[in-house]
Amino acid sequence: MIYIEQITPILTWQLRRDVLYPNEFKHNMGLAEDEDGIHFGAFKDNKLVGIISLFQNGADFQFRKLAIDPSTQKMGVGNSLLQWVINYARENGGNRIWCNARDTAFGFYLKAGFAFTGQVFSKGSINYEIMEKVFPALSNDD
Repeated sequence: MIYIEQITPILTWQLRRDVLYPNEFKHNMGLAEDEDGIHFGAFKDNKLVGIISLFQNGADFQFRKLAIDPSTQKMGVGNSLLQWVINYARENGGNRIWCNARDTAFGFYLKAGFAFTGQVFSKGSINYEIMEKVFPALSNDD
């Protein structure tokens, strides 16, 4: 069973490094904006197996650094974390949630209802595209 809870930024560093930046030092995994974000961890058998960081700018939410322990990939952990932040953004007045998607993860985000924006860039040897999910406006009848 997977459970998700809010965690401190420093608890994200190990998985960020191991999964996303294996050639970096763990102490380089902190982001200047980490203190402005909300960080969630997915736990299985009391072990942290997935992380995601969420940042709000008005009604816009960006998630970053989604990383899943390789031993639990393809088990729904990433999808559970993604759905968690989508729901969080909706419940907290979000109009849109977006990410800088690595080209290797496009299919994952498309399955979750995200769309390409056409904004493409590379950082180091990694290719990205901004992908987004726009929430339908609620009518007065809802």
